[in-house]
Amino acid sequence: MNNPKIRMGMVGGAEGAFIGAIHRIAARLDGLIDLVAGSFSSNPALTEKTAAMLGIDSCRSYDTYQQMFIEETKLPVDQRIDFVVIVTPNHLHFPIAKLAIESGFHVLSDKPATLNLQEALSLKLSLDNSDCLYGLTHTYTGYPMIKEAKYRISQGEIGTIRKVIVEYSQGWLCDTEDEQVKQAQWRLDPKQAGISCCIADIGVHAANLTEYVSGLEISSLCADLNHVVPGRTLDDDGTVLLRFNNDSKGVLLASQVALGEENNLSLRIYGDKASLEWNQMEPNSLWLKSHNAPTTLLRAGVGLISEAAQNSLRAPAGHPEGYLEAFANIYVNFANQINAKKAGKTATNEEFDVPGIKDAIRGMAFIENAVAASKEETKWHSFKIG
Repeated sequence: MNNPKIRMGMVGGAEGAFIGAIHRIAARLDGLIDLVAGSFSSNPALTEKTAAMLGIDSCRSYDTYQQMFIEETKLPVDQRIDFVVIVTPNHLHFPIAKLAIESGFHVLSDKPATLNLQEALSLKLSLDNSDCLYGLTHTYTGYPMIKEAKYRISQGEIGTIRKVIVEYSQGWLCDTEDEQVKQAQWRLDPKQAGISCCIADIGVHAANLTEYVSGLEISSLCADLNHVVPGRTLDDDGTVLLRFNNDSKGVLLASQVALGEENNLSLRIYGDKASLEWNQMEPNSLWLKSHNAPTTLLRAGVGLISEAAQNSLRAPAGHPEGYLEAFANIYVNFANQINAKKAGKTATNEEFDVPGIKDAIRGMAFIENAVAASKEETKWHSFKIG
């Protein structure tokens, strides 16, 4: 017997918002989730317009997220939303997530999880006192060949990790004219974005990816964050030296002023037996390099790949799968986690491969540690949480 569809409510993501549309595509790709309610904008008229565009019943189009949670809890359990997805600017993530959890709804949030680390720690307390699930859309962990890389490292194929190099370069904020775009305006506003732009927006993705794939944790760092374009108060470029809990070293490069770059995320992990290399611009390829053996190109869907990677594919080899499918893998795993919870089974984030509150806390800690370290002359700073 098939499980009924998981019912989703959305906060943010009104018509014209880039990431809201991406979330909706990802959520419906595998037919497990229905978007049934939403508060899409602080402008009620835009919320109403978006709901009509999406075919959502007008009675489940809400002027505020507070109203949505109140009204949805009044509905029978088999009709109300199962979870809420948060696709707003950063400063709203925490109050929405906290109220959703207090109202008994699971939460899937865009990253970074909150405006600051203290909010992320407070959110964990709310979760600890509830029966709700929490997921974070660190999209790049959803790629099949990223899961393959993680698996091969966990099996010892590259040996002891010695060095990690991760780069996330974009060029979309390279000029002052770019600041007129709505997506740029809130990211460069400390009241909405927090203490960082570049590191909070894309650097945190890079940090999360290194820990997810390598199985290591950042233990200390040295940071140099910059405001390249005159007049900005938040960083638009940064370099962070990393030290991991096995004493290996790494370099994290993040920039939104790398003119000509699109969405260039790449990861190289070097061990004492072999190394792995992956690039988001060619996501179905993973390079395995050895010292005394030919370099091997591993391709999604070809040959013997791990179960985790295989389960993340939807099409035969040679049919490109990319960002939307990786995003959808987060949604599939979260839907499966919710169904397991409904069935009375344990449903940990680790078991279902869903980034969770631990990733949320470590991500916010990375942002705050990097910003603090960049202001100091001392070279290395311990990675502190709380």
